Amino acid sequence: MRTATIERDTAETRISLYLNLDGRGEYENDTGVGFLNHMLDLFARHGRFDLKVKCAGDTQVDDHHSVEDVGIALGAAFARALGDKRGIQRYGSMLLPMDEALMLCAVDISGRAALGWKAEIPSQKIGTFDTELAKEFWLAFARSLGAAVHFQQLAGENSHHIVEAMFKAAGRALGAAVAVDPRFAGEIPSTKGVL
Repeated sequence: MRTATIERDTAETRISLYLNLDGRGEYENDTGVGFLNHMLDLFARHGRFDLKVKCAGDTQVDDHHSVEDVGIALGAAFARALGDKRGIQRYGSMLLPMDEALMLCAVDISGRAALGWKAEIPSQKIGTFDTELAKEFWLAFARSLGAAVHFQQLAGENSHHIVEAMFKAAGRALGAAVAVDPRFAGEIPSTKGVL
């Protein structure tokens, strides 16, 4: 089983996170940020990851620390569950429609962190969620995992649909990238011999 448990305690957040890469898409997420819970639920279901997140953060300040630190913890969980990355596909991509929104996500679990971001979210808020935090989440995730994560928005007018398409597409792309290729199950997917 490729699983990981992360405990992350700072002066701003206290996070407990469980991830199973080979799950059934079951989730139980309580981050203290309602919209983030919804996005993580979608991410887990579409990636077929089992995911449980509990975060107690300083949301009396704002949601920034909770969102960013959950991204850090989730990236760390992927890194731990993948180990030396032996046998994984490494690359994954998804072009995902969500009503009028159309989002491309492409990932390379390379050991090198990068975020490609070509997305325009029209509103500053989705409910109480600051939409600029979507980028902060994925930047924290990419850095913590050590992966290139790219988002390219091809269409979209509704902010909720745009961000939802982003999380669903990322779930699908990462689900493909972490899948084990049975032809190369014992190999590191790099000419360097290490990722």
